[in-house]
Amino acid sequence: MNHVWIFNGAGARTPSAVFKDRAEAEVWIVANKLSGMLTEYPVGVSVYQWAIQSGNFKIKNDNDRSPEFIQRFSSGAQEHMHYENGVSD
Repeated sequence: MNHVWIFNGAGARTPSAVFKDRAEAEVWIVANKLSGMLTEYPVGVSVYQWAIQSGNFKIKNDNDRSPEFIQRFSSGAQEHMHYENGVSD
């Protein structure tokens, strides 16, 4: 599966960086002493679809199919790391 690593800084409303490689992202995060979350995202498929296909999410009711639900969906099953001042916790 193709994937990218997206960094969302602490308190940010939108991502501040996208990387092809986790190690490349971590070099940037450490060098700049950043705080936030680095998350792996699939390419060419939504996180919602990925979570269903991988068995990490099961639709339980009609609300789980609504546009409002899908557009806000995120999955704790995505690989992710939290950083504080460039240090992973």
